[in-house]
Amino acid sequence: MSKRFLDLRIWQEGYDLLLKIYEITTHFPNHEKYSLTSQITRSANSVIANIAESHGRYYFADKIRVLYLARAELEETQSHLRVAYGLNYINKEKYNQLFNRYDGLRIGINMYIHSLRISKMSKLH
Repeated sequence: MSKRFLDLRIWQEGYDLLLKIYEITTHFPNHEKYSLTSQITRSANSVIANIAESHGRYYFADKIRVLYLARAELEETQSHLRVAYGLNYINKEKYNQLFNRYDGLRIGINMYIHSLRISKMSKLH
């Protein structure tokens, strides 16, 4: 188990994706500042915040519960990306790239949840 949340690959990938989200939203229209721009940056930020929070939780069930929240925020971020693409704020290539990377992050979160479950089971036996 990593000593710090910063060492988790899923946090690192989420952080890199968050920076990409901030980069693309600088090109969104000004009238989106308090709607889509705010929503997508908040959900992308929540992904890594929940990963970090789960790392700080003591009980396995608590860690997993917070990782489910991270996964839900990831889905929300993908939904916002689809809206941005639909409104032509991002092109198809950028949309596909980010959407697919979030799919990969979801797989990473699921694998981490699975490893926590296995760790929990091994501690019980």
